Amino acid sequence: MKPLKIGLIAMSGVRAWDTELLELGLSMPGFVERKEVIAQLPSLGLLTLAGLTPASDEISYHEIFDYSKDSPPEGDFDLIAISSFTAQIEDTYRLADQLRQRRKGVHIVLGGLHVSAMPDEALHHADAIVIGEAEETWPQVIEDARNGRLKRVYRPSRPWNLADTLTPRFDLLDPAKYNRITVQTSRGCPWKCDFCASSILIAPRYQTKPVERVVEEIRRIKSIWSRPFIEFADDNTFVQKAHSKELMRALIPEQIRFFTETDIGFGDDPELISLARDAGCRQVLIGLESPTTLGLDGMELRSNWKLKQQDRYLEAIERIQSAGITVNGCFILGLDGQTTDDFDRVLEFVRQSGLYEVQVTLQTPFPGTPLYDRLRREGRLFEDRFWEKCTLFDLTHEPQGMTAPELRAGLIRVSQSLYSEAATHHRREQFIQKLRESSAITQPDAARN
Repeated sequence: MKPLKIGLIAMSGVRAWDTELLELGLSMPGFVERKEVIAQLPSLGLLTLAGLTPASDEISYHEIFDYSKDSPPEGDFDLIAISSFTAQIEDTYRLADQLRQRRKGVHIVLGGLHVSAMPDEALHHADAIVIGEAEETWPQVIEDARNGRLKRVYRPSRPWNLADTLTPRFDLLDPAKYNRITVQTSRGCPWKCDFCASSILIAPRYQTKPVERVVEEIRRIKSIWSRPFIEFADDNTFVQKAHSKELMRALIPEQIRFFTETDIGFGDDPELISLARDAGCRQVLIGLESPTTLGLDGMELRSNWKLKQQDRYLEAIERIQSAGITVNGCFILGLDGQTTDDFDRVLEFVRQSGLYEVQVTLQTPFPGTPLYDRLRREGRLFEDRFWEKCTLFDLTHEPQGMTAPELRAGLIRVSQSLYSEAATHHRREQFIQKLRESSAITQPDAARN
């Protein structure tokens, strides 16, 4: 069997294009901090494929953060797989075209969310593309490349079972380069929000990874990093409560720290919150989307779930943060149904709720989502091809309830208010003070027991 030299390239750089935002962006610590975190997250998808690659093949992992500055990896590769999100796809195409022209004999394979949404477009820049979940098809891609019969399109015949995934090749990473490492405990989400591409394009079926497999991966990471900070690469970690509790109990002895994304339903289960805290959960990111019901109606397409949760936001945030887990509340500006009054409503909700962390973004119609299809039908997209502006901070379509300049100005004003040094310090101090008050209340009860 002829061994292959395989290169895995993650396109990891994201930047805003709006000139007004760029001019003011350096004074918005929230943007800067998130950019740094994004830059330090490896591609779990590519590392997972590396784990499925035969040991006889030589494989390496690379990242390109800025295509204009970072050079592609050197070497005589037989196969190069590139993974990219929508915002980086134009640079991905340029890189793929460059590699195909300058390195004769190398096969270029593209995959990821955007490729799954726009396969015909991606085929112009690759020898082959992978649509959807790649675990089933990746071994076939390797064998076809080895035998000189690479097909143009690979797509799975069935949903991938997370129990069959081999441990990602964390050993390919430079431990000094990352401040957190990703682990997947579940895939997909039971809710179908109109703006969400990942659960629709890649993982239409929600499933959890067996607890013992998650623990195995974390122990592998701990063999490389002494006390790692883990980010669960899930769309909705705590949605299946029984599995979540089993997982948290198993993680308590591992003594890790982790961050994850979930929905507001996490705040309904005090036992799960307590277990998550004891297991090392430091923060949960929750998509609140809107401080009022405006914009929520119809966002979740199956049962209008998002709309039904709005009146429980404050209670859930209080319950989670009182346990010592901070909440990063995410809001979308420019939702249909919102007006310029909603900018102040976001600021007031943040003040009232005591959120430790806040993220504000613009409504963004990623290709392949129901939101994109709807806005395209309505003729509201500014351009047919605006992929590099799918950053969550660049406006790509005509909003309702306000003008485009009003929405841009609102994003800037809200961001400056939320991310000022004084506002950030106040949220931190408010969280610590409430946590102290909560501890003072619970300690007498604990002493009696």
